[in-house]
Amino acid sequence: MKKLVWSTMPLVLGLALAGGNIDAGSTAWMLVSTALVLLMTPALAFFYGGLVGQKNVLNTMMMSFIALGFVGVAWALLGYSLAYDNGGAFLGGLGYVGLAGFLREGQMLVSDGLPSILDVAFQGTFAIITVALISGSLAGRMRFSAWLLLSVLWVLFVYAPLAHWVWGGGFLKGALDFAGGTVVHINAAVAGLVAALVLGPRKAFGRVAFLPHNVPFVLLGAGLLWFGWFGFNAGSAYQADASAGLAFVNTFLAPAATMVVWTLLDLGREGKATAVGAATAVVVGLVAITPAAGFVGPTGALWIGALAAFPSYFFILARPRLGLDDSLDVVGSHGLAGTLGAILTGVFASQDWGGVTGGLEGNWAQVAVQFKAVAVAVFYSALGTFVLLKLIGLLMPLRTADREEAIGLDAALHGEEAYPSMEGAILVLDSEGGAA
Repeated sequence: MKKLVWSTMPLVLGLALAGGNIDAGSTAWMLVSTALVLLMTPALAFFYGGLVGQKNVLNTMMMSFIALGFVGVAWALLGYSLAYDNGGAFLGGLGYVGLAGFLREGQMLVSDGLPSILDVAFQGTFAIITVALISGSLAGRMRFSAWLLLSVLWVLFVYAPLAHWVWGGGFLKGALDFAGGTVVHINAAVAGLVAALVLGPRKAFGRVAFLPHNVPFVLLGAGLLWFGWFGFNAGSAYQADASAGLAFVNTFLAPAATMVVWTLLDLGREGKATAVGAATAVVVGLVAITPAAGFVGPTGALWIGALAAFPSYFFILARPRLGLDDSLDVVGSHGLAGTLGAILTGVFASQDWGGVTGGLEGNWAQVAVQFKAVAVAVFYSALGTFVLLKLIGLLMPLRTADREEAIGLDAALHGEEAYPSMEGAILVLDSEGGAA
């Protein structure tokens, strides 16, 4: 039985020297894909920012946006090497620490027609968005300094090892994860769940309704996420080829199917189709197709997108009654959809489309491999996140003070407001000699 055992293969394998070896078309596509994935983090900031109350919008957006800096630098200096340098079954080596190792004989290394150094940025955008996703579980109650430290430590000691196990030649290399269902979405959702439980619920949880303050932000963020996700999934082919084309089409189809089912569920339950529901459906469909994007045919993508709507929709409805303050439903949107997508990748993967089997009968041996990868990701992410939070808690408070939570984290932690009052603006003008 033929198996395709990797998806996002690091470019540092099969190296050659630059000089006539560059594939201009594929390099151009990877440059665009990297930029598209980078855009997803500001897009997530808008998506999350619109979902929270007005007093926490800047803090929530900053928890995503700041990852571009702190996680990006940590990844480039150490994380990439731990994930993708040749190492053992459990961790990569140190050959790329400090961005060393990308030159030989004064020339840039090239792999499969692509500059090897480009992979640092492409994979870095994945690491950044994964950390940013976690913040959705913690909105409105985590100290920003503790979040910064958690971000850096988590990407090095939780994300990088799991990326190595699945994508870097580690012991989970037989699992199919084309662009990050296990490494990104399940990993982030479990970390968010553990962090939410360690921090505890917001003070007003269960007593007041936490309503989105800006639904247009939510729609804008979801739209930009979908746009960037074409680079996330199709870019993971690492070439401008048929595999990228398939992943691109599947990234279009699956969220569309999820939106249709989600909207019908909304209409059937309440007779109203909500904008937040439509935006959430897009994200759920994108998450579900991510591990399967280059392994299933378009019909499989439609099935995966449609089926993903059900567990996420009903869990998000039930979550408040479960007493879980997962502020922005990271578990429902990313954890459940990512798990379903990872398992269904084994079911729908088709050899005709680049996967490991044919037709709806599925490859049940592959399904077992998918279950193993999901279980390992859940266990390791939960354990690693818990340990890191406890260690950070020894150094500083994890949670904001009650008074800070009450007045809002924008003012308390950042000294800013998303929407300064007109009265405040007039006072500022008057103090500077302007019109009062």
